[in-house]
Amino acid sequence: MERRIDEHLVVRRDGAVVTVTVDREDALGALSRSMLVALDAFLPGLADDDDVRVVVLTGTGRGFVAGADIGEYHGVDQRRFDDYQRLGRRVLDAVEALPQYTVAAVNGYALGGGFELALCCDAILATERAKFGLPEVKLGLLPGGGGSQRLARALGVRFALRLVATGAMVPAGELYRRGLVDEVYADDAALRAGAWDLAGTVAAGAPLAVRGAKRLVREGSAMPLPDALGFEQAVLSSLFATEDGREGVAAFVEKRDPVFRGR
Repeated sequence: MERRIDEHLVVRRDGAVVTVTVDREDALGALSRSMLVALDAFLPGLADDDDVRVVVLTGTGRGFVAGADIGEYHGVDQRRFDDYQRLGRRVLDAVEALPQYTVAAVNGYALGGGFELALCCDAILATERAKFGLPEVKLGLLPGGGGSQRLARALGVRFALRLVATGAMVPAGELYRRGLVDEVYADDAALRAGAWDLAGTVAAGAPLAVRGAKRLVREGSAMPLPDALGFEQAVLSSLFATEDGREGVAAFVEKRDPVFRGR
């Protein structure tokens, strides 16, 4: 099932996997205010849908998301600019907070808000031609959607500062070598196949365990180690008490495939 939530945003549902495609090839996927408003309205419902296990975000043509629609900055007053930035930040935070496993399938340029969007996802897959960057300094500005902070936490302060201060674009291969990009594919077809394969593998797993894994790793990594270890034990204990936990153990003992129901 496929529908548009904005002129340039297509949502497709395939079983437990939802794909959100930025369909704005002529602008390399630049995010307009109307697109952000549509995502702001759409994401809370997606977060509440327990039948969705994986969310894939991708683009079309040469662009994944080439940042914000800069033309919408021109001539606006400070209040409107700040409102736009708060809206963008709210959308990106909502993507990061989704309980489902999220995959950024980066088909081309991921610049500014596009790089920030990818950083909010649980996995980043990319084609060889994909390039990433935070070029806001070239406009006399800086990232406003968390890019400087999430990148510094992912790859270190020195590398993040170099990218933010220079506005340089980095090929997918370099970010793969640094451990930020999970896989690099030769072309768009291979990227789609890789994203679908990963989504299918995650979707086939125990949904409560996958959601628990996301909470555990993301939240636990920000805790002192003794607290994080206690959190790990608490999450494990809660999963053992579920129907899926009992089913998984029983299926292993009985040498059959488990049937997980998210309960």
